[in-house]
Amino acid sequence: MKNIRNFCIIAHIDHGKSTLADRLLEYTNTVSKRDSQAQVLDNMDLERERGITIKSHAIQMNYRQDDQDYIFNLIDTPGHVDFSYEVSRSIASCEGALLIVDATQGIEAQTISNLYMAIDHGLEVIPILNKMDLDQAMPEEVKDQIVDLLGCKRDEIISASGKTGLGVKDILEAIVTKIPAPKGNVDAPLQALIFDSVFNSFRGVIAYFRVINGVIKKGEHVRFINIDKEYFADEVGILKLDKVPRDFISAGDVGYIISGIKDAKDVKVGDTITHVKNPCTEVVKGFKDVKPMVFAGIYPVETNEFEELRTAMEKLQLNDASIIFEPETSAALGYGFRCGFLGMLHMEIIQERLEREFKMNVITTVPNVSYFAYTTKGEKLTINNPSDLPDFSRLDRIEEPYIKAQVITKTEYIGNIIKLCMDKRGVLINQTYLTTDRVEIIFEMPLAEIVFDFYDRLKTISRGYASFDYQPSEYKESKLVKLDILLNSEPVDALSALIHKDNSFNFGKKICEKLRQLIPRQQFDIAIQASIGAKIIARETVKAVRKDVTAKCYGGDISRKRKLLEKQKEGKKRMRQVGNVEVPQQAFLAVLKLSDD
Repeated sequence: MKNIRNFCIIAHIDHGKSTLADRLLEYTNTVSKRDSQAQVLDNMDLERERGITIKSHAIQMNYRQDDQDYIFNLIDTPGHVDFSYEVSRSIASCEGALLIVDATQGIEAQTISNLYMAIDHGLEVIPILNKMDLDQAMPEEVKDQIVDLLGCKRDEIISASGKTGLGVKDILEAIVTKIPAPKGNVDAPLQALIFDSVFNSFRGVIAYFRVINGVIKKGEHVRFINIDKEYFADEVGILKLDKVPRDFISAGDVGYIISGIKDAKDVKVGDTITHVKNPCTEVVKGFKDVKPMVFAGIYPVETNEFEELRTAMEKLQLNDASIIFEPETSAALGYGFRCGFLGMLHMEIIQERLEREFKMNVITTVPNVSYFAYTTKGEKLTINNPSDLPDFSRLDRIEEPYIKAQVITKTEYIGNIIKLCMDKRGVLINQTYLTTDRVEIIFEMPLAEIVFDFYDRLKTISRGYASFDYQPSEYKESKLVKLDILLNSEPVDALSALIHKDNSFNFGKKICEKLRQLIPRQQFDIAIQASIGAKIIARETVKAVRKDVTAKCYGGDISRKRKLLEKQKEGKKRMRQVGNVEVPQQAFLAVLKLSDD
């Protein structure tokens, strides 16, 4: 066990951690030249296309130093704020962390957030300055930032480049000397922490785990403590680029178990595995429970695909434990699921994964956050969906969630960023200069305001230089109203939203204008209205497609033309009473992209 090192990589999005992980794998000959490709650990097409890491990936490397053979278990982690749950799982399974900072950009918000998480778990942190081969690198300036943040010595910071391979040997040596070997007792009862799982259509659920104490052998009778189910370990092994079966895995190591589990619900990330005959006395701690921040409905385009969507969601939940869902129905869309996500990018990724991995065509409704509504009788209701809101005559007040947002940016963009946050009902709490040209701004603002397009607009006005992170703070009373969208006087529940009273008129007007462009013209007029209660605050009309019934009249009295037009008008009126308005998928998506442009 003294030659095992378990570590993860933490960094802000786009600081080059996947590229640096590729160099580590090449240097230790874990990946052959034939299998080598950019972003080896990012095995989803989606990850490669977007250049981001979505899933944590575990892989084992062998390294030889001073005539000793070492085993490195690396768990690569995502850098985006929406995937912090993946990072917390990786950190709970490790003793050390490589902190990677981009030498051209310096320390960003998510770097700080993930670093604090690692320090809370008592991990040994190795600071690395990446992208040193670039002309615009600022090594001295960024080293000052790292020293201020970590309190380490300047010569402890390793200069590296994921592209050229600079500093890879120094990193591997630092892993051996600085990161402690795992503590654990091989002779104690088995105690293993599940940190991830995937579904294989041939083998069932495959759970990835870290053994804290004891040994797990092939064929043994094991128990999953939290769900209280027993299985036989049909196969155990380690994680190289592919799975490699082993006869046993002992304390301190990371591996996988296949035990013929067919039901996705039977494996919970954060569960503890132990032996049936000689069980451990307590479960492994160290996982944080993540509460979803954004709620939206996901519905199949074809209503008869509801059960297939349920199966797809269960398999996705295996791989991404932070998503929660429950069935719901909508008058406009039929049967579907109310889902909770960690943020907008998370929601977008889940939707794309459903379409790519499970070939499901889905419609996503307007996302919103969770509110507390208090009735005049003193009842407290949790509102995840605008349609759950009780009648306003019974409402005493509504409270909405607030967040503490941290933005790190260059000084030249401060004015625009403060204006953006003020427009989003934010309150400036603190402003700290990290260096002469980098500033940290702390805001308190409603979560609902950042759900839509805040992150994109922040990146636009700061030309990509601002980084953003947030933590939930508290619920506060707010002037919220329910905005309904009516098509020919019929409410479309999937488009209704809870919105602040001051923004309701503009928001309603924009939705009506957007829907007028997107809803195809019918044989009759379609009235699109935005209403708050019985009050209509905006209206647009999609004009009917009309046949030119007067074309055959070439002269004669005007009454002949009028008679034909009146006859057509009557027909349109009847048609409107029986006609259905089809709302296209783009209309639901367009509402998500409403910005001030």
